[in-house]
Amino acid sequence: MSFTAVHRALGVAPGPWTEDLLDAAVAAGVTETNDLDWKTDLPPAKGLSQTDFPKDVAAMANSGGGVIIYGVRESQKAATERMDAGELTEVHERSLRSVAITAISPPVFGLDVQCLDTTGNRAVVVEIPSSVDGPHLIYRGDYFGAPVRNNADTVWMKERQIEAMYRARFEERRHATEALDALFTEVSVGRDTHERAWLMGVAHPRVPHLLERLTREGAQAVLKRTEKLALTYASRRGVHPLENVDRLNPRPGLRRWVCVNTATSERSRWKEAWLAIHHDGSVSLAAAIGGHPAPDSLGAAISGHPGPGMREVHFGGHQVESYAIECAVADLMALVRATAEATGNDEYDLRVGIEWTGAEPLTILTKDTMGLTYGDASVPLHRFTPVATTVNAGEPDLDYFWHVHDLAQDCVNQGGISYVHLIRPPARDS
Repeated sequence: MSFTAVHRALGVAPGPWTEDLLDAAVAAGVTETNDLDWKTDLPPAKGLSQTDFPKDVAAMANSGGGVIIYGVRESQKAATERMDAGELTEVHERSLRSVAITAISPPVFGLDVQCLDTTGNRAVVVEIPSSVDGPHLIYRGDYFGAPVRNNADTVWMKERQIEAMYRARFEERRHATEALDALFTEVSVGRDTHERAWLMGVAHPRVPHLLERLTREGAQAVLKRTEKLALTYASRRGVHPLENVDRLNPRPGLRRWVCVNTATSERSRWKEAWLAIHHDGSVSLAAAIGGHPAPDSLGAAISGHPGPGMREVHFGGHQVESYAIECAVADLMALVRATAEATGNDEYDLRVGIEWTGAEPLTILTKDTMGLTYGDASVPLHRFTPVATTVNAGEPDLDYFWHVHDLAQDCVNQGGISYVHLIRPPARDS
């Protein structure tokens, strides 16, 4: 759903863009503002970086976000009539998104481009998100500048404005880090990390865009979508934390929905997991990943507790299979994407850590070519350094899939393991 200057001017609730909404804005003569710009024609796809499009996008991003609407004539800044903006092909749309990344520094991610297509009067709506990375600069040859909206006009920032925006960027990054720290500390409290290793994963939207709190039904829909995505990223060959929480009955918590652990018996306790979807679009996950059952006799030997016959044995609490890490990362990243879709968020800061406070060094185990567990390649860790990254949860499926892969690989690499096994994105087009 969208809530823009047009929705605000017409006094309508957040909702999708429609022909009726745009017609109503033109009929009411809605005027341009800091976050609304009327334009008649789409800029050409060829040479797009040399048009005013990068400047217009950067100005909106530097001004807290906004919307540019192509296909509307204005007079004295007020909308007067619908025009035909021109054809928006798939290639043209990709060019608009690409230029916002390549022709602006730092890049502006998360452009939402929509076409309202009627006979003779095509319109294109480009929504630019608010950004914490300002000032966004435009380079023209040897010169650069930072555009910004001044009511209905685009002007260039003065030196003091640029300085203030850099100061604001650093302050925002400090607040974002503090928010992630608080989430990570909260999800880590109360875990028996002296008995078994736990994976903690948290994600916080860089600029929360939540328009209203998720209902229980909304949270259930997010979890259903999460399950589908997680099994796309990593198969059932590993243990998914998502399968060990109550996805059908999320419980209310403090400004969040909580999925409680369902692995409560003594026999299933080894796969304990907890999950939460926060009302601001943040998510958190905690999963016990140490001390899982040893899948084969060699694994039993590694655990130090070999037993006769088929008696189930477990690895030590400090021994973690790479499969368990991959599945937990897949579930976390799936939860981020599904939550972002439901709450209107895009860029997320993420952190994944493994907490182990026992005496032995943490060891990540992998599989050989025969599928047998071994630990010879592992680098014993006295402390796992949390892995942090930023992802755009609204990016194309394949790009996001590769982010899932890279995050999981960063986690297992730290323990001396070269490759992930379960997370296998398709090859990117050359």
